Parts: sequence; C-alpha cells; structure tokens
Amino acid sequence: MSEHQLILLLKDSDKEVLKMLYTENRNPFINFARKFQISEEDILDVYQDAIIVLQEKAIKGELENLTCSIRTFLFGIGKYMLFEKARKHKKKLPLFPEKKEDYNYLEICNDFFEIEEELNELQVLLKNAFSTLGKKCKEVLTLFYYRGYTIDEISETLNYENKNVAKSQKSRCIKQLKEKIKK
Repeated sequence: MSEHQLILLLKDSDKEVLKMLYTENRNPFINFARKFQISEEDILDVYQDAIIVLQEKAIKGELENLTCSIRTFLFGIGKYMLFEKARKHKKKLPLFPEKKEDYNYLEICNDFFEIEEELNELQVLLKNAFSTLGKKCKEVLTLFYYRGYTIDEISETLNYENKNVAKSQKSRCIKQLKEKIKK
C-alpha cells in the first residue's frame, strides 16, 4: 500500500490502518526514544499521543501534501513530545543525536515546521542562512526561538559557565545570521 493510500485511509479513520501503523512503528519508536533517557512508561505515553496527533492531522487533511514518510513524520511528532516531557521534568536531552544513523528519524519534513503558506523571500534567506551556521549556534538559536527556552535554561542545558556566556553566544549567533542574510 502506498503512503498516499495510507494517508487517505487514515483520513477516513480506518481503524485497521491505524492499528497497522501503530504496530509497525511501536518498537522502532521505543528503540529510538530510549536514546533520550526517558522512562519506558513515558515513551509509551508519548508514542500513543503521537499516533493520535498523526490521525488528527490526517483527518484534518494536513497530511495530503506530506513530503516525507509517515514514519518520519510520526517520529518527528514524538521527538518533540519527548523534548517537552523532559523539559517539564527538567531533564536534559541531547539536541542533536550522537550517531549519524540516528538522524534517519530526525529528518522531519518541512510540513511539520513550516506554516502552510509559501515562504516569503526573507524566510527563505533566513532558512538558508541558518543551515550554514555552526552546531553551537544552531543549538542556541533552536533552543531559544523554536523551543522557547530562557537564557538560564539554555545555559543549564548546554552546560555554559553562566547565563552571561549563553547570552553572549546567542548574540554572536544572531550577528552571524544577520551577516549571512545581508550577503
């Protein structure tokens, strides 16, 4: 069955397709999520919530132009739910995986991150400039602007000496980003 057919069946609330997707992806998701040092119970809760979100998005028609696999999208939903759960429990999670093969499920398609309308010229410039930043800058800016972390939380998460170091790093990264956009 093609991805498109699966999405259409999910949109129609087909319980067999949902069950099949749940079963096929459960163990791979659990293995993936263990890298985040979250309890098995929390991992299962997140997985079930991610499945529900996936179906809700399908029913609303938000998956019809999906540019990645359903599994990748599901794992992306789950990954960010894991981050939120860890954040609420004040646990530190790696922002980027340690092993190259762990990126397979982290390559979340644009549908998940971008608003539904076309990107304007400035957004395209920003996206391209961001992709050329170093790892530290990407981490700091992602935590601050996308994850909503405070400077204190960033300092703690990235093990900076104090919040002034995190503040300076963020400032330098913003400056780099602005310079790259002006080019």
